[in-house]
Amino acid sequence: MSILEIFILALIQGFTEFLPVSSSAHLILPSQILGWNDQGLAFDVAVHIGTLLAVVIYFRKEVFTLLGAWGASFTGKHNGESRLAWFILLGSIPLGLAGFLGKDFIELYLRSAWVIAASTIIFGLLLWWVDVKAKQVKDEYELTLSNALFIGLSQAIALIPGTSRSGITMTAGLMLGMTRESAARYSFLLSIPAIIMSGGYMALGFLDEGVVVNWSELGYGAILSFVSAYLCITFFLKVISKMGMLPFVIYRLLLGAGLIIFLSV
Repeated sequence: MSILEIFILALIQGFTEFLPVSSSAHLILPSQILGWNDQGLAFDVAVHIGTLLAVVIYFRKEVFTLLGAWGASFTGKHNGESRLAWFILLGSIPLGLAGFLGKDFIELYLRSAWVIAASTIIFGLLLWWVDVKAKQVKDEYELTLSNALFIGLSQAIALIPGTSRSGITMTAGLMLGMTRESAARYSFLLSIPAIIMSGGYMALGFLDEGVVVNWSELGYGAILSFVSAYLCITFFLKVISKMGMLPFVIYRLLLGAGLIIFLSV
């Protein structure tokens, strides 16, 4: 890959992984529209490592607290943190099962620009409607098991390119009455097992390929995706209460409409 491709693809992964605009869609589009060669599994693993490190480091206090509470829960000590940790783990199961059982179907039929255009618009409108109508009174510690499973099931829908994992989980959280900030925090924490599963699956494929990799490309990709993802999380959590979801909805609608026009020409 050229330096330009590395730079653009790594920034795309970092900035879009946690915004409700679909990172998978943006990573597929360069090859669909610009004719770029697929970046390969090794590079995908590298940029996923970068975004994983970004969310873990940003929420390091919460992560250590949740891990400690989760471990203590095996000795009978339960509190709000242990419940939240279990909800994050249980809510990740639908994504793992859907990805494992449906990977071939997704690869064959859903990784197209037309699917991306449709899902970008449809789920963007759903996000806008929920953001306007939601009560927004709960935080992540008020979730119930059924709430966690509902968000987890919605996360599995994000396997459709263009849906956005963060977008659909925030939408589900808002549907349940969560505030924007708490829905975003929960979505980001839920992304940790999601990225681990996704990156782990790609890593297995990469190892099976047995190809020679350019380690400098992977290093640049991981660093750039880490920096951009960390900045993205910081920005989003600071401004979400003031600007709401509308700017991201508008972006999704423009992106989807632009894709339809491009594909129709």
